[in-house]
Amino acid sequence: MTATSDVILERMMALHPKIIDLTLDRMWRLLDALGNPQEHLPPVIHVAGTNGKGSTLAMIRAGLEADGKRCHVYTSPHLARFHERIRLAGDLISEAYLAEVLDECYAANGGEPITYFEITTCAALLAFARTPADYCLLEVGLGGRLDATNVVDKPALTVITPVSIDHQQYLGETLGQIAFEKAGILKREVPCVVGPQGDAALEAIEARAARLAAPLIAQGQHWHVWEERGRLIFQDETGLIDLPPPNLPGAHQFDNAGSALAALRHLGLPEEALEAAVTRAEWPARMQRLTRGPLVDSAPGIELWLDGGHNPAAGEALARHLATLPDRPTHLICGMLNTKDVAGFMRPLAPHVASLTAVSIPGEAATLTAEQTSGIAAACGIAERQAGSVAEALALIAEETPRARVLICGSLYLAGRILRENG
Repeated sequence: MTATSDVILERMMALHPKIIDLTLDRMWRLLDALGNPQEHLPPVIHVAGTNGKGSTLAMIRAGLEADGKRCHVYTSPHLARFHERIRLAGDLISEAYLAEVLDECYAANGGEPITYFEITTCAALLAFARTPADYCLLEVGLGGRLDATNVVDKPALTVITPVSIDHQQYLGETLGQIAFEKAGILKREVPCVVGPQGDAALEAIEARAARLAAPLIAQGQHWHVWEERGRLIFQDETGLIDLPPPNLPGAHQFDNAGSALAALRHLGLPEEALEAAVTRAEWPARMQRLTRGPLVDSAPGIELWLDGGHNPAAGEALARHLATLPDRPTHLICGMLNTKDVAGFMRPLAPHVASLTAVSIPGEAATLTAEQTSGIAAACGIAERQAGSVAEALALIAEETPRARVLICGSLYLAGRILRENG
């Protein structure tokens, strides 16, 4: 009998001592043992970036599916269940098939060192190669140049969403160095849609594109997007379109929508599909309003939100969105990892929040303690305290400010735990 996917995934965790180890050598070895499934995929759209790549990919998927296209989708990390990472022709991969391809990859690997992300990426590519679809959407895990997803010779299109400072220990200390790694997904003569970038990031992307003769479709040069009277206006060389605002909350989603629309326009999709891209996308834990579940029921007067953003650019995006919401005291419940720029995340939020209640993230070895997180909040000028859990933090806020707005934030790992516990 085939073992469950959880059992196989647990086995895979022991195959390599490092959680992150950026090189493609192990990928090439295992893919070759599997018959090189990366050479047998439907047209690939490869998405990299620091912020917004998941939302942009979700909008591209919504537009393609509205046009009747079947899409394979690979994203990471998952929030509640590993199966979320792999969609086959539109549907989450089944438990039986996931266990089958994981088992096959584990056997083909022959006990050789390989990271968890690498071997599970191979399993996704194997499943994609064996299932008919019209497109394959791949989200980069970390960086781009040496990411496990960067094994497709000739994608149909690449996309780079905004690049900012994050994961410096792997990608470099400067914006230009990080953008160089992201631009590693560019391929010779393959067009690349480029979202809004700082000058140093754009320079690095343009230099890579020039070497590869890869046409760029860049915001501010080849397309523009803006909000006007509550509508989304997109303009490129084909013309101007007037659409409803993105259903994913936040002013930054207009830029993400612009990248998705530029990609879909390049693929030749009709306006109906473009409208679906901005109105039907689903992407949990990105400024997600929680409206039901045990956590919501425990504090009936509270307006509860959840977001997994964890770097300075995400803090700025959240701050911009909070500034647009109706006036209501806003309190943060925050848990973060010790690998993140915590102060950089908190500083933009400080003017918009009444308090921060710090928690640790259960089960995460790299979590900051509640005491450490609250200390950083204090240094950023935010009234702070600590709680033993999110439920305890929420109860404290609800008791003191029964009609408050509460945003649980700071980590995708914390967000995933909340989604699991809240059903």
